Formats: sequence, structure tokens, C-alpha cells
Amino acid sequence: MANCRKISVHGKLPMKFPKKKWKCEKQHDCPSGCKCHFKKPERKPAKLNSDCFVENALVGTKQVQKVAEATLPLSLFPADGITFGSLVSVEVVPDLENITMNARIIKNKVVNIGLIPAAVTVNFLDGDGALATGVLNTSIPFQAHTDFPGACPEDTLSETPLEVEGIFTQEGVPIVDLAGLGLVDGIIVKIILQTTITVTRPVIRDAHGTVCDLNPDRCKQDTDAPSFTFPGPEDDGIL
Repeated sequence: MANCRKISVHGKLPMKFPKKKWKCEKQHDCPSGCKCHFKKPERKPAKLNSDCFVENALVGTKQVQKVAEATLPLSLFPADGITFGSLVSVEVVPDLENITMNARIIKNKVVNIGLIPAAVTVNFLDGDGALATGVLNTSIPFQAHTDFPGACPEDTLSETPLEVEGIFTQEGVPIVDLAGLGLVDGIIVKIILQTTITVTRPVIRDAHGTVCDLNPDRCKQDTDAPSFTFPGPEDDGIL
């Protein structure tokens, strides 16, 4: 091994060789082969024009039931030989994914109107005593009117997805035939639906905690009763 020693030259400072420096710090691999350090962008506070905030105040929340009901004459089912005496069973399968639902808030009340698509299947014995089936794809209307003290037309309404609580059918119900000339046997179909409705209201809160309504006149109502026309389903309610 060679012996090394410091060499001094009279009248000059000792020689110092510069150390090699990386152009980037050793943190992440870069395409160039260097190890680079990337700084995260700093979050800057938002510039506000006031010290007040708009937030939602809860007016109320309720669990409610909605009833979908229709009376269907046996002549609607695409099968021959169906009579009240030949019926074996009735099955109803609602389509919760394609419900048409409209809702509005009037003063102190929430109104719901909608249609739920359903496949209604009747199993019956034909003229030879064999089990036969007839299927009717249709939509069953439902509605609900929920008292909601304190709710106003300009409040915000939200509802959880509808759930089926029960399905009921009753056979042999006399109803007017399609021609409107007499009575025929029919089937009542009833579906009980459940949802939770929540009403909120935008308010202003200042730095001292004082709360003010965003619209002080939201609950004022004209002398005439409000009137609404809801849009129908795209397929006119028939599947």
C-alpha cells in the first residue's frame, strides 16, 4: 500500500479538491438514471371573502311506506282459458332498478308519485287439466303523502332506495272489463314499499355561531294551491 502525506507549498494554501455533487437527491429513480427528489405541492389556504359559511340544517327525517296497487283483469294476460276457478297461484316480481319516482315538497308535506315495473305471472289449469302460465309485464302506480311539519317548498329532499316490505294479491275481484260494458274477474296486486325521507335546508352560519336562513321567504305560499305535472317513464310504463 502506498504511503500518502499532505504536500505543502510555501506561500500557498493547501490544495483542496472539490467533492462530486449529485444534481439531484437520492430518492426516486429518474429516466436519466439519477435519483431525484420530488416535493409535494404545498396546499395554500383558500381566500375567503367573508367569515360566514353555508351549511345544511336538518329539518327532519322519517321512515315511511308507499303503496303500489293495481287491479288487473284476467283478459290482460296473454294466455287462453284463464278463469277465476282455474287459477292456481299468482306471482309478482317487482323491478326495483327501473322505478320511476317523482317527489315534491309543499308546505308541511312531502308528496311522492311513481311507477314500479313488475312481472305478474298467473299459473292456472288449462282445459286439459295441465298447468299453464301467463305473464303480464306492466307498471304499477304508487303514491304517498307524508306530513312533515316545518318543511317548505324550497327545502332539499333526499330518499333512500326503495325496499319491498310485502307483496299481496287477491283473486276474483270484480272489475269493469276493457270495453267498459260489464264486470269481469280480476286480480288486485299490492306492493308495500319502504324508504327513509330526509329534508334539509341551506342556512348561513357566521363566526359567532349565529344561524340565518339562506332564503327567509322560503315558506311563503301564494293563495292558490301549488300544481305540478310529473314526467312519465320513457316507455309509457309498459315493459
